[in-house]
Order: sequence, then structure tokens, then C-alpha cells
Amino acid sequence: MDIYIVQQGDTIRDIAEKYGVSVQRLITDNSLYSDGQLVVGQALLILRPEVIHTFKDGDTLFSIAEMYNTDVMQLYRNNPLIIGMNNIPIGTQIVIKYENAPTASIRTSGFAYDYINRNTLLAALPYLTYLIMFGYGFNDDGSIIEPLDDEVIPIANDFRTAVFLSLTSINQDGTFSSAKIERLVTDIDFQNIVIANLIDVIQRKKAQGLDIDMEYIPSQYRNEFTAFISNASRQLHEAGLLLHVDLAPKYSDEQSGVLYEAHDYSALGAVADYVFLMTYEWGYTYGPPMAVAPLPNVQRVLEYSLTEIDADKIFLGIPNYGYNWKLPFVRGESKAVTIGNVNAVRLALGKGSEILYDEQSQSPYFYYTDPEGAAHVVWFDDVRSMNEKYKLVAEKQILGCGYWNLMRPFRQNYLLLNSLFNIEKLYP
Repeated sequence: MDIYIVQQGDTIRDIAEKYGVSVQRLITDNSLYSDGQLVVGQALLILRPEVIHTFKDGDTLFSIAEMYNTDVMQLYRNNPLIIGMNNIPIGTQIVIKYENAPTASIRTSGFAYDYINRNTLLAALPYLTYLIMFGYGFNDDGSIIEPLDDEVIPIANDFRTAVFLSLTSINQDGTFSSAKIERLVTDIDFQNIVIANLIDVIQRKKAQGLDIDMEYIPSQYRNEFTAFISNASRQLHEAGLLLHVDLAPKYSDEQSGVLYEAHDYSALGAVADYVFLMTYEWGYTYGPPMAVAPLPNVQRVLEYSLTEIDADKIFLGIPNYGYNWKLPFVRGESKAVTIGNVNAVRLALGKGSEILYDEQSQSPYFYYTDPEGAAHVVWFDDVRSMNEKYKLVAEKQILGCGYWNLMRPFRQNYLLLNSLFNIEKLYP
């Protein structure tokens, strides 16, 4: 695997010849337009196949997997264009193995809403150990607010991806309420009703566990929140289910702020099966322009978490989006627009921008001017910045990484992940 940064004057054909790969592979792997147009400063993933199989009459993915002592899920990961294909044409070439196959194994997760585009979902599932369905809530009588995910969960199971249902403080109208959290953590009878109803839903939907995503908890309920997580963990385990808890990105236990104070890393990590570090949103909708997940900030949170939580419980949170800010930024007035990483590069291409790279945050960005003459800056992620985050996962030997969220396609990233790690699938 190589990462090449496009230089002035480069063509897709020149780069393909330099690395001994096909033009079509570069276009496909990097989600380029069909004519192979490039952006100066763009990061390209270069993968070199070592073993290729050409489909012949009578071949199936199962027979090919058996022939090469691999499995169908690995064939999907190596060849994302065949995911979801019912009939693969004779003559189609698929990659069995790339050069420098990975040796390290990790688990991966990703959050999704029930309305996720099905092609986007299919493209992600072979690379996921867990799918986390967002977002479940609870009513005043303890009944559960359920998203319309009855179609999504069986698709995940078809790809041997385990499913967690994500509990939040969401209302029926889609808004969030901190007041709901207060009752949940202080009223034990109500809490037990909610937990019992959640277990019923998890079992009915044939999911494997519960994710708890509770944010902006008033600091006075720190102990009560920990007790709630402990209670939920006990009851889930008695039902043969798992608990996954999302944690705000803290640097120390003394960190102030309503986002952080109620999250006791040590206590929550002790009772949860897994924790998800929300290591993103330093660059956010209403904040000043900057990288969504600057590497020094991510590393600082991860290093603190390892002093409080077992490494084999930790998922490093990774953003799958960027932000587009109109300049100048005015606090209280400016509002960034979310953008997918693939679309960010295409926007740079359309605007004739050069993609720059900030070495401190290890993140790409670019500027452009809109038709009204206003300047914009876009911060996003590419394979360079993703590779740096994956290095942290490997270096710190944590359980794995997870994406917020899966709603936008990012094939380049999934292929990078596949080139670095063997991805565990826990269900047959």
C-alpha cells in the first residue's frame, strides 16, 4: 500500500504507470470521476494486487474462497464493486490478495440511521464487526422509541455484522432532552422499566447488545449515571447481551464542562464491555474552522483513556465527514455545512482549488471562493489523515476503531483499513 500526493502536471495515466497499476483501479479505489480528473494535493491510495482470479463458468464466491483458503467477506473487502452483486459476469477479475497483506487484527464499528442509503450501507458492512443503530429513545411511561430499522438489521446480519441498538435522550420529534436523562438516572423503578423494555426490543430484533450514548449530563448526576450503566450492564449480561458506552473526549478526570464531568472513565470502563471514545468535533458546526479530529487531540484523549480503561475495551472514534465554513468566521453567527470526504475532494476539483495539508493536526483542507465572492475553507479527512489515526490504533494496541458515522460513502478509507488490518467478524 502506498499513498501518493498529486503534484502539478500529474495525470492519472502517469501515476498508474509509475506504480504499475491500472488507470481503472486508481479511479475505482479513489472514487474519482470516470475521466480520472485530479486535484493538486489530493491523496491517492495505491493498492497492488498479488493474486487475481478471473471468473469462469460455474464459479461462485464460495467456491473461489474455498479454492484460495479465504472467505467471502474477505473477497468483498478486496473487491468492493462486487458487494451486493447477485451474478458476477464471466471474465470479471477479482483480487484474492494484495501485496503486503496485514497481520494485525482489529474490531470495527459504525453508527447509522435507519434511512441510510442501502448502497452506502452495503459498501460499509463487510468492513464492520459491529453496526450501531441510532437512535433509540424512551417515553415517559418507559416504552421505547424505535427507529424504522427492521430492514437494516437483517442486512447487517447477512454480512456477519453484529448489531447494537443505540439509546439516547431523543424525543418522538427527533429532538434531545437532558431532562429525560435526569429521570432515567435518578428514578430506579423507571430505569428498570426502560432497561427491561430495551432488552425485549434487542431480543425481538435479534441484535447483540445495547449502546448508550448519553451526552450533556448535569455533573451532579455523575454517580447516578455510573450506577445506571452498572445496572444496565448487569441486566444485559443476565440476558446474554453486551453493553457499549460512548464517552466524551476527556484529557483528565478533572476536565470541566457539562459534556465531560459526568463521564467517569474508570468506573464506566469497568462495567461496560466496550467503550467508544468520541474523538472528533473539535472542528464543529458553530465553532471556528479547524480539523474535525486533530491528531494531537485524539492522541491525548486515547492516552488518558488507557490510564483508566483496559485497552481491549476501547474503540477509537473516527469522523466520516468534514465541514465547509464561510469566511470570515463570526462566533455566534457562522454555521458550517457538513460535507462528505469524497464530496470535499470533488468540490475542490470543481472550484480549481489546491488541497493543502496541516502537519500539526494531520488533516487536509482547502480554500475556494463562491459565486457571490465569499471565501470558504473546507476541512475534511483523506487516506493520509485516516492512516495517522490507524497508526494510533495499532501503536496503542486497542480493540479497534469506530465511525461516526456511516451515512456518507468513503471507499478509499475502507480499502485503506483493509490493507492495514484483518477485520474480525464474530458471527458465522
